[in-house]
Amino acid sequence: MEAYDVQPRFKDSPHFKDFWTNGNGKQLVDFSGAELSFEDFEKFSHYFYHVDEIGDEVVKDIYFKKKYSEASREIEGYIRNGIPENGDVPESVKNLFTQTQKIPDWLDYNLIKSGAELCMRSNLDSLISLRDYCLIGGYDYAYLNKPLIATEALKKGAVKRLSETLDFWVNVTRYNALEVHKKGYEFAIKTRLIHSYARLSIKKHYKNWDTKNWGEPINSWDMMATYIGFSLVFLHSLHKLGNTISEEEEKGHFHLWKYVGYLLGIPEKLLPNNKKQATEYFYLWTSIQPSSDKDSVLLAHSLLNESLENPILKFKFQRKNLRYLHICCTWFLLGDEVCKRLQIPDVPLKNGFPITKRIINKVYDTLVSREARIKKGNKDQMKVLKDYLNITQNSNFH
Repeated sequence: MEAYDVQPRFKDSPHFKDFWTNGNGKQLVDFSGAELSFEDFEKFSHYFYHVDEIGDEVVKDIYFKKKYSEASREIEGYIRNGIPENGDVPESVKNLFTQTQKIPDWLDYNLIKSGAELCMRSNLDSLISLRDYCLIGGYDYAYLNKPLIATEALKKGAVKRLSETLDFWVNVTRYNALEVHKKGYEFAIKTRLIHSYARLSIKKHYKNWDTKNWGEPINSWDMMATYIGFSLVFLHSLHKLGNTISEEEEKGHFHLWKYVGYLLGIPEKLLPNNKKQATEYFYLWTSIQPSSDKDSVLLAHSLLNESLENPILKFKFQRKNLRYLHICCTWFLLGDEVCKRLQIPDVPLKNGFPITKRIINKVYDTLVSREARIKKGNKDQMKVLKDYLNITQNSNFH
């Protein structure tokens, strides 16, 4: 693999400076106590050209040699039942399962449990955060989106993409989900192989891939940034929406995503342990990303219009209202500069809903027990997921 020299090339550009001096970057620093500098840039920058070779080898050995459905079934068997002692299994598959079934010394299941409980008890705020801050905020980074554009994700549509993200997120954040052979573990392995499959397909078919500027497709540094979206950005969003988060839950949340990242083949030194570290790592990564381009705007609008296309709500006025509420949350969570770049429509009274939500959350936190909130949150999230899966499985959203 050709090595390129990576520089923090956008550190003097207006979008970078604005984000870290006035925008959410500044809020993340206040939230986390991070100390920003470029001192460690070189420790991370080579990961822009680093990929998950273990996953790639499995895809070459299994997926590229069989029908996709057959390959998936074979891998599913290994995930659920382990690798047969005397079976004829490729070395690459053994490597993958040796790595993912080795429990790292740092893993603490009690912490993972606290992290999962935070995800569940934050109920629909979790889903608002994922959609209106983490996902749509990621679209502001033009190079990060290139694999989505290359694999024609826009054609698949936002309902399908949202459904897949939700399915993954819900399944890795339930009780005991990440134990070997369990459902969350299965989702992590499958997602990892989907990434490898997409990367190898892009390398093979997409002749215009600009490795020097965009990095390798779905490279380890971009994966780190995506997982900081699920950990740090997600927590910041809950905080903005008025949720009270205990120290134990916060620690647990980072621990949970560190382990998910480990299962997904992200190098351990890229996985932050806390919000201070996560913010410092994220700062370095954002310096190599230009701001939104026309693809970013298309992706953002596709997500906003998902509410109108999605048949979960029966009536048109309900769908329009839901879209309006998501737009309000997006402005509130992402801030003006990013929303203007992504051309998010400006709507009247846009702070009304998020601010009311903050007040209700403060009250709700004091009135309802944590156990009851975890139970209700899990139930409500499972219902949303079930609705999405019904739609994508029973309709033409393929």
